[in-house]
Amino acid sequence: MITRTVCRHRAPKNPHPARRWYASHPPKARLNIPTDYSTTPLLHHTSKAALSNKELSTEARNGTTSRINLFQAINAALAHALRSDQRVLLFGEDVAFGGVFRCSMNLATEFGDERVFNTPLSEQGIAGFAIGAAMEGMRPVAEIQFADYVYPAFDQIVNEAAKVRYRAGVNADAQSCGGLVIRMPSGGVGHGALYHSQSPESLFSHIPGVRVVIPRSPAQAKGLLLSSIACNDPVIFMEPKILYRAAVEHVPAEPYTLPLSKAEVLKEGKDVTIVSYGTPMYTCQSALEAAERDFKCSVELIDLRTIYPWDRQAVMASVRKTGRCIVVHESMVNAGVGAEVAATVQEGCFLRLEAPVQRVAGWSTHAGLAYEKFNIPDVARVYDSIRAVLEF
Repeated sequence: MITRTVCRHRAPKNPHPARRWYASHPPKARLNIPTDYSTTPLLHHTSKAALSNKELSTEARNGTTSRINLFQAINAALAHALRSDQRVLLFGEDVAFGGVFRCSMNLATEFGDERVFNTPLSEQGIAGFAIGAAMEGMRPVAEIQFADYVYPAFDQIVNEAAKVRYRAGVNADAQSCGGLVIRMPSGGVGHGALYHSQSPESLFSHIPGVRVVIPRSPAQAKGLLLSSIACNDPVIFMEPKILYRAAVEHVPAEPYTLPLSKAEVLKEGKDVTIVSYGTPMYTCQSALEAAERDFKCSVELIDLRTIYPWDRQAVMASVRKTGRCIVVHESMVNAGVGAEVAATVQEGCFLRLEAPVQRVAGWSTHAGLAYEKFNIPDVARVYDSIRAVLEF
């Protein structure tokens, strides 16, 4: 029997809306203020900036751009994949009418219900069907409606999708789940509570045979998703749901791919290295701007993009230069991605470290409905961590 927790209660009226500190920044706050997505340097605010990315193909660099948000970029990538390869399928709960976040909007109309279709409410069934389709030569893109719902499918992903190629031995080229992508919205939005706020990427990063990818922006989402669909490994593609509409930038109109398992240095620096991915990238950017102004330091910012297998060489090269490392992620600190990055940096850069590696992450507790944002690293915590490693 499939069960699903659905929140349908109506919240009581708040007689003091200005006092809802959990959902807004405090008065006179200097650090913890809302991200200004219209000015952040992490997004391409002009067509020229978007097309200057050296990772783009020649066709994409010589083309045009459109200013879209993250869910529209996902939609554009899915449309191109479906249009260019008849083996691509798209399915999941409510996918045919556009999905909860509208990522698959209008795709069923264009490609028909044989290639874009709804499934029953069974995550185990969705993953199992996707694995079977991939093994028969298709390139299925399966959507799990929220990352919080993926756990019934965990057995299928870990014990089947991840092991198929290894188990096939000399027949690996003919027996694999290459082309399988499992998409899922993840992370907090400020009011998702227990069942709509989780970031389970570290669970999948322990599984050899799968890749785990998390984009930070619309342009990254389009290129990384197309790379994931073309990849011959199963890919867990986690989309930060709070960025679906918040992050808007110029995205190349032509199809393009971005490299998997390659980190991107977004800002060079010489005193501190910050490593992050997904939504916290914007928190880190705000924190380093304040820290550089107040402490007269220079901070290097790295986006992992692929969480597993991640780009160890790029991170260690940066830390050997700066001597200090901070890892920031939204998911819980215990056994998280930051623990693996910190251990790797300690092993590979020990003699160059000027301070212990810092982890700024979510607290080891469940997400509450009222105070969800207090679980997630904010600008003040990252700022304080920068000051701590500089003063050590």
